[in-house]
Amino acid sequence: MWLLNVIYVVVAVLLFFGAAVFVHEYGHYWMALRRGLRIEGFSIGFGPKIVSWMRDGVEWSWRWIPAGGFVKLPQMVTSDALEGKPGEPVEQLPDVSPLSKILVAFSGPMMNVLFGVAVAFLLWGTGIPIEINPPIIGYVDPASPEAKLGIQPGDKILSVDGKPVSTWHEVQETTILAHSTNLTVVIARPGKLTNTYELSTVKSEALGLKILNLDPRDHPVIKRVFPSSAAAAAGLKTGDEVLMFAQVPLYGREQFISLVGKCADETKDIIIKRSGERLTLKVTPRLDPGAKAGRIGVEIGSGQPVYRIEYLTPWVQIRDVLARTINTFSALAHSKQTGVGLKDLSGPPGILTLLAYYLNTDWRLALSFLVLLNINLAIINLLPIPVLDGGHILMALVERLFGRPLPRRLVEYTTTAFAVLLIGFMLYVSFNDVRRAPLFRSMFNNQGLTIEKQ
Repeated sequence: MWLLNVIYVVVAVLLFFGAAVFVHEYGHYWMALRRGLRIEGFSIGFGPKIVSWMRDGVEWSWRWIPAGGFVKLPQMVTSDALEGKPGEPVEQLPDVSPLSKILVAFSGPMMNVLFGVAVAFLLWGTGIPIEINPPIIGYVDPASPEAKLGIQPGDKILSVDGKPVSTWHEVQETTILAHSTNLTVVIARPGKLTNTYELSTVKSEALGLKILNLDPRDHPVIKRVFPSSAAAAAGLKTGDEVLMFAQVPLYGREQFISLVGKCADETKDIIIKRSGERLTLKVTPRLDPGAKAGRIGVEIGSGQPVYRIEYLTPWVQIRDVLARTINTFSALAHSKQTGVGLKDLSGPPGILTLLAYYLNTDWRLALSFLVLLNINLAIINLLPIPVLDGGHILMALVERLFGRPLPRRLVEYTTTAFAVLLIGFMLYVSFNDVRRAPLFRSMFNNQGLTIEKQ
């Protein structure tokens, strides 16, 4: 079964990502045919060819580096660094009008937009799984500034930095992208009025980004029990949900770790939920040589997320994608304030891995990610940078304005220089992707999906 799942994930990822690249390049190809341009090649991927064939004078190919694709148009200046050396010219080709260059360049991003909208319409009919993760606060350290301000477990976060939030994911994302480390947070307490707090963020060692110093209400779950450990001796098992330890109700992972650390060599009750049944066991945390805190010998995680199906209209889906993209660009532009930098972006490995994770969870999540991917491909490709479609459009506008094309040698050198920079950037973000090992470990794990019962 594991092998079949790996094959499924690899094939599905290639098809999903390849579809986004194909529709983009086909947009260029289709418009180039309509405008009478000569087409020498159509490729998915860069680098050495995996397979290629000739049809109607065009070399079609699939290449090893899954970072995009290209349509080789000798009448438009291209990059040898990305597309390879041009073949021997067989004839002098006529010049192409600025309008044709603009239309050909614009058609690729436009096809991505149309494809993204089409997928959004499909998801409108099938529904999108949305994780149920309300922003209810769990454990609050009594010695923390937040506790001294009066924030308590069970309080619910309503907004962060002036933006309404309905899930912990939105709390975290809004905090990370905010332009300040001190944020206005509106919190409500059941049965009481809301309060507004000015909270300072802390840097997450796991994320390398700023977060609020508040934990979600989330019972810890035993992900793994180490052999010959105190947990194994107590009878704890993988999948146990820990409800209470030492007569203290548990709200989060960090609270559990802190309590265990203070109870070395003391036998305490631990209340768990297993297969829907509530059990009470006794466990004695051990103080390992050189350690400063007690341990029971388990890997602790969070519970299985629960989803509900929502039927979002295509324009709501596109609006949300645009908002996330704009907020991300804004956070990058204000990197000193947000802490978000190029290191936090994903390259092809990260994109493919995240797509694989979604495919293993639910195919509708993968389709929703495909909407995001296509809209972002369109936006990025329209940036006015040589080698990108926006660069071709900009150069065509300059040609139209001055009545003659820019010197070909200048355009070739500029395009190649930016192509090298683009390759370097992709290698940099890809290297950071590979360093995110936990994400890669989840790539072939079949997550499944728990849907809320209506």
